[in-house]
Parts: sequence; C-alpha cells; structure tokens
Amino acid sequence: MVGLSELWLPILVSGIAVFFVSSLVHMVLPLHRSDYGRLEGEAGILASMREGGVGPGHYMFPHCNSMQEYGTPEHIAKLKEGPVGFITVMPPGPVRMGRQLGIWFAYILLVSAVGAYLIGLATPAGAESKEVFRRFATFSLAVYGIGAMPESIWKGLRWGITVKFIFDGLLYALATGAVFATMWPAAG
Repeated sequence: MVGLSELWLPILVSGIAVFFVSSLVHMVLPLHRSDYGRLEGEAGILASMREGGVGPGHYMFPHCNSMQEYGTPEHIAKLKEGPVGFITVMPPGPVRMGRQLGIWFAYILLVSAVGAYLIGLATPAGAESKEVFRRFATFSLAVYGIGAMPESIWKGLRWGITVKFIFDGLLYALATGAVFATMWPAAG
C-alpha cells in the first residue's frame, strides 16, 4: 500500500500534465471548434429570453412538472411540434475564464488524488511501471472519457461531440498514467 502523503508530487505533476494537454486540445487543435452551433434568429431569441426574465440555470423544453403531465396529449403534441431540448443559461457578462480554468485544475487534482488513493491501496511501492500506468490510465479514462457519455444518453448531446470528449479523456488518461508510472515510489 502506498499512502497519499507519498503521492502528493505525482498528483500535482499529473494535474499539470492533464491541464497542459487539455489546453492544447482546446486552444491549439481544431478538434472542438465545431461543437457548438449558432441559433438562427439568435438576436430575437435572446431578446425574448431577456423579456421573459430567463435567469441563469438549466432548462428543459418543453417543460412539464410531472410524469403524469409528460404523458398528456397536450405535452405530447408540444414534443412532436418541437423543438425539444436543454439549455444552460449562464450569468450575463463575459465568461470568467480564469475562474473556470481554476476550477478545472482543482477538478483535475481531485481526480488524480482519488485515483492515487484507490490505486495506492492496491499497488505496492516498487510496482512495475507498466502496471502502475495501466491502473492509472484505466481509472483516468473512466473518469475523464467514459464519464462524458451521459450527456449524449440523457441530454441529447451529439454522439460525435461525446466521442471527441472520450478521445480527450484518453489523452488525459495517457498523461496521468505516464506521470504516475514514472514517479511511483520505489520499494522501501
């Protein structure tokens, strides 16, 4: 067993590595540039939302208040007429990218720390690098990549976008696995 106190440096370094890889993927490579489309009639839609007092939140449309209402002929007609979807509304103003990047980095560190805790319970100091790599890469792929799938399953995100996020997760998993494999503590 390897404790978290022995893994703080690989946790930090893997966090930096994943942050770097994610920055390259999202700012340098054109992979995600087509993820979002523009609403036709955007100006009118935004004006209508402002007029209706739509504030920050996550919305589904057409909305219903219960499963009983969901099955009514009126609601079914709305669903058939469309559009049907989800929308996330953020607070007005510029996106605070620094804050979001900070939260992203904290999330990456949390993933690495949880992985280090779990894998440290089952992996002794001095374990073979390829075994440490395999365990961390598998754990990280499950969190970063496979964890993106519910967005397509439940919220209608195009599967092509989800596949790109799974690919991102694979890159993050490889970075995490490589860092822990090279920095795993030697046998005492």
